[in-house]
Amino acid sequence: MGELETEEQKTRAEIATYLRELADQLDGDGDVTLDLGGKTVQFRPTDPVTFKLEGESDWSQGETDAKQSIEFELVWWREATSAEEGALDIEQ
Repeated sequence: MGELETEEQKTRAEIATYLRELADQLDGDGDVTLDLGGKTVQFRPTDPVTFKLEGESDWSQGETDAKQSIEFELVWWREATSAEEGALDIEQ
């Protein structure tokens, strides 16, 4: 099992551009390439893809701010007869 995660602050416009570029890649039949924490990762989504969407709000008494978030997750299955075949394709 492999997992890469990145977190950085961006403007709303930068995020919208990133999501549009991801959407364009998903619309095609080829690989999806992401930059995660300075590493390039290639995925090959297969149909069907499960799309998970979560909205969340968290506020504690006495706080002056409430944390709100949106999480997107895409899940699909691909054939693999070994852990190596199922591993992420990561380039430094």
